[in-house]
Amino acid sequence: MIGTFCVTKPLNQIHTDPFHDDKLREECGVFGVIGTLDAANFTALGLHALQHRGQEAGGIVSHDAEQGFNSVRRFGYVRDSFTSTKVMEQLPGDLSIGHVRYSTAGSKGNTAIRDVQPFFGEFAMGGAAIAHNGNITNAIALRRELIGRGSIFQSSSDSECIIHLMARSLQQDIPQRMEDALRRVEGAFSIVAMTQTQLIGVRDPLGVRPLVLGKVGDGWALSSETCALDIIGAEFVREINPGEMVVITDKGVESSYPFRPARPRFCIFEYIYFSRPDSILGGRSVYETREAIGRELAKESPVDADLVCPVPDSGTPAAIGYSLQSGIPYAMGIIRNQYMGRTFIEPSEQIRNMGVRLKLNVNRALIRGKRVILVDDSVVRGTTSRKIKEMILDAGAAEVHFRIASPPTAWPCFYGVDTPQREKLLAATMTEEEMRQHLTVDSLKFISLNGLYRAVNGSDRDNEQPQYCDACFTGEYPVKPTDQISGGFQMKAAE
Repeated sequence: MIGTFCVTKPLNQIHTDPFHDDKLREECGVFGVIGTLDAANFTALGLHALQHRGQEAGGIVSHDAEQGFNSVRRFGYVRDSFTSTKVMEQLPGDLSIGHVRYSTAGSKGNTAIRDVQPFFGEFAMGGAAIAHNGNITNAIALRRELIGRGSIFQSSSDSECIIHLMARSLQQDIPQRMEDALRRVEGAFSIVAMTQTQLIGVRDPLGVRPLVLGKVGDGWALSSETCALDIIGAEFVREINPGEMVVITDKGVESSYPFRPARPRFCIFEYIYFSRPDSILGGRSVYETREAIGRELAKESPVDADLVCPVPDSGTPAAIGYSLQSGIPYAMGIIRNQYMGRTFIEPSEQIRNMGVRLKLNVNRALIRGKRVILVDDSVVRGTTSRKIKEMILDAGAAEVHFRIASPPTAWPCFYGVDTPQREKLLAATMTEEEMRQHLTVDSLKFISLNGLYRAVNGSDRDNEQPQYCDACFTGEYPVKPTDQISGGFQMKAAE
């Protein structure tokens, strides 16, 4: 039997940080370890390193030969949920997987503990747990079909469809059942799963979301990013390839490619914002790539100014690149309060109205009288950009120029990122000049799509066969968003 789930304070008592509310939300993070003593402790450390990918909730499942499967799922940060000896003693064994979550499917803002992953199922050949990063774009259709055939769902998550599809498969072992299930699934998925003796990793054929393999002592680890391997002292071995499934046991790693081959379309926004700057993606340092984006932005959109200032923290590498390329001094004109998390509990109305000032403060002595270039990773709704501009002007800046390290975000993402409805995206309804006027800044420039591609991989975008998923900029979705179209979403008209 799987152990008792632990529950903490419901999320309806937690309010979203107003600064982070104007960013595209990270999807989720997955991590797993096999062949190490106290595997759950390694998993907790890995999830801590992946906390930027989901701050809403987290869960860990472990397996022990004597006690079987055990699980703890909790709301909030990993550091608050999975650091006490009392909790970790509930998760014995040398095999474990974990998940950090921000809801991109299922209920939002009213999350129940039943929606928190990993999910667990008992099959004829034994139990299995699964943790999913991404989004299933035909989940509504699958769910309707499965319920019609008698399935009883316990959560509102799209990921639970995979467990039910596995249960209905006629294949003889769990990895084969997972293959069978995932052939029915559309969208993006990077999955870490476990049986009693196996750690399983799989990426969708397009490889939209990251997944990497590491070696830790005599055991192995799977992770959304390499930074989580670093924290447990694991050696990065390689990325799991698009469309690849690995099954890891005490005998080693077995690889297969069970899906129809497709041209990879890795999410380019992972380079811009989602991944940690100390991770490696596609053989490239995320930090160095963001710095290269800033350099390209400076080439495309120069402006006379006195200081280049990042909007912390995500704009920092690009701002450094912009400064190095332009020769304009780099300065920390905005200071981030490091002791405020991405959420705060039960604030008063007066504190809520302070908004961004709770998170950021302007270095007034530095800014006064200066022409300032503010470098940020993206503009979504534009509400935070306006507030930051007002703070800079209140501090006495002579001019404010925005430089954005991504093209205009004009389309929602359906592959594991919580994006506002299209009409709420500033770039969906305004031209660049209209956005500049709306933000009331002296100038506003976004990096071009080709400029972004040059910074990431050294070549312009191939319009016939684009190298990345860039649907949030172009509206060109590599996987048809079936559920969204059924719900009325209007795809981009063919040119």
